[in-house]
Amino acid sequence: MSLLPSRFIYVCLHFLVLYFHLQECQQSSADFRFYIENHTRNPDDLSRKQVRIYQLYSRTTGKHVQILGKKINANGDDGGKYALLVVETETFGSHIRIKGKESDHYICMNEKGKIVGRPDGRKQECVFVEEFLENNYTALVSAKYKGWYLGFNRKGRPKKGDRTTQRQQEVHFMKRQPKGRLDPLEEFRFTTVTKRTRRARRLKPNSKRN
Repeated sequence: MSLLPSRFIYVCLHFLVLYFHLQECQQSSADFRFYIENHTRNPDDLSRKQVRIYQLYSRTTGKHVQILGKKINANGDDGGKYALLVVETETFGSHIRIKGKESDHYICMNEKGKIVGRPDGRKQECVFVEEFLENNYTALVSAKYKGWYLGFNRKGRPKKGDRTTQRQQEVHFMKRQPKGRLDPLEEFRFTTVTKRTRRARRLKPNSKRN
């Protein structure tokens, strides 16, 4: 009769330990999710950043986004000095800051949805989130004003953020290497074997025999 209470106590203790273990796991995972969301929403200066240089091809104008200073448009030529963009990428998420290499101004969106160039890009108004679309284009939505996108009309003029949606062609962009600059992936392409090289290989043994 004395064995039953001891077994019951053992089982209760086992379930109690298991319960506290599950609670601890859930708490740690919740804290980690909160940490990621917090850093994604508010990128910090201590996180490791990546810097890339490329152009943004506008689907609407057929030209490139250029930062002239305070003014920004999508009428830049391929390889133009004002169309060369320095893109700073945060560690968490796809938060980026876009700066003109020549003008040293950032693309920002103010509270009215207007696109402006500013010399200081540390504010949240100068942070955009990359959205990769099914048509292989990229859309850039404001990190501060949700649903407001970077966009340009057919004349290359900036559209106000509150008048944009992800489906509009005006907000679709494509990353491109500057004119004359080789894409890094091109350097790793294998050399193709042509009919001429195959024929040369067949003739080499015969020439040695003669």
